[in-house]
Amino acid sequence: MRAATRRLLDRAFTAVSLLAVAALAAALLLLLGPIVTRGAGAFVFRGTVEHRRLLREQFGRGDPQAVARDVAAAAAARRPVYELLARFQAELDAADAATRRKYRAPLRELQEALHTLFGAPPAEGQALLLRNRYGATRWDQAQAALRGVLYTEEWDYSDPTRLGAKRLAPRAEQFRGTTLEPLFSLLEREARAMLRPRWTCYARFLTDRSLDAHFFGGIGPEALGTLYLAVGAMLFAVPFGLIAAIYLAEFAGEGRLVGLLRMCISTLAGVPSIVFGLFGLAFFIHTLRVSSSKSVLAGALTLAVMILPTVIRAAEEALRAVPPTYKEAALSLGASRWHTVLSVVLPAALPGVLTGIVISLGRAAGETAPIIFTAAVSMGPALKPWETLSQPTPALSWNIYNLTTEHEAVERIRHVQFGMIFTLVALVLLLNAAALWLRARVSRKLRG
Repeated sequence: MRAATRRLLDRAFTAVSLLAVAALAAALLLLLGPIVTRGAGAFVFRGTVEHRRLLREQFGRGDPQAVARDVAAAAAARRPVYELLARFQAELDAADAATRRKYRAPLRELQEALHTLFGAPPAEGQALLLRNRYGATRWDQAQAALRGVLYTEEWDYSDPTRLGAKRLAPRAEQFRGTTLEPLFSLLEREARAMLRPRWTCYARFLTDRSLDAHFFGGIGPEALGTLYLAVGAMLFAVPFGLIAAIYLAEFAGEGRLVGLLRMCISTLAGVPSIVFGLFGLAFFIHTLRVSSSKSVLAGALTLAVMILPTVIRAAEEALRAVPPTYKEAALSLGASRWHTVLSVVLPAALPGVLTGIVISLGRAAGETAPIIFTAAVSMGPALKPWETLSQPTPALSWNIYNLTTEHEAVERIRHVQFGMIFTLVALVLLLNAAALWLRARVSRKLRG
């Protein structure tokens, strides 16, 4: 091959490699960008007076006097709204039956929209559900709820070629010429005074319990449950994985039985995770009866079986990568085979072993299918360590799926969904960063 052709091919391969790296970086930005921006919104946002009142009444946080002043100022700004509603209701009660029928449904819809924005009015006392007691706790939610008060959704079928187009119609038109007509301009003008938005750093979102099916509060039980499951899986998988890797790398021969064993390990590494979940339900819960039903223990054992092939393969490759001269030098000095493996080979292979362990830990933290049948529940309290032997737990991966597909108010809790995703992604990234740091540190120590 001519030198010019070789240089041309080298440049072409370099350009393709750079394009591949740029494409991968762009894909990561497209994927992680919304997760980071919207997920961070669960921790830093513009909270309304309803959020500060919620924290004070449900978690005992905040300056009582400052919160009381905020609530009083917001109540004073809202008072004209309730006065207009009361006046219109009195006029409606004194009106004829036809007028009452005309305004009954529009008034009920308006009151429900106001409940979403402000919570239960003072006359109704303490609502049974927190979602009815408190209004919009975030300014973005409040703006969406305010649009629901000011406008109604209608469908336009004027174009016969289309099925229909949704449009917003001013709700004020329904009450044109009535006592309630000024209410809508008042809400538009005084919304900030009625809700008093303020920038808030809600770091306790990571540790607070959820309230009223994640309408309020944080993701503390889910984060702790994920930690229990991931750490529990590693406690079972790492010892057995290391023992198996040491046997395969240092003591096993190349017979048919060992070949069959390696093939089984490789096959298990490719089994879908849902199969491990069904196996955990059938074996650990129904056969071994490690718990009477779902539990963190059963989930951790299932995850351990799932990541065991990865731990074995990573540890075995790390052990095989140790130069043979290390073992030869130790054996020539009179060390036994086990002593050589434990004191020479394993420490030299430790960086690779740790990398495999941490990667497996990240996978265990992010899996959903294996814990559906063995450990996860949609709602529950944060467990004490001794309760993990017999009780199920919420977990980030399962709750992300549950909240995005089965929650009754998906749009109102988008910040919780993205907050969970952000926390899970950050956890996996931190684990991988810790693996790189730990590997580099151990490598430096081994080099002296």
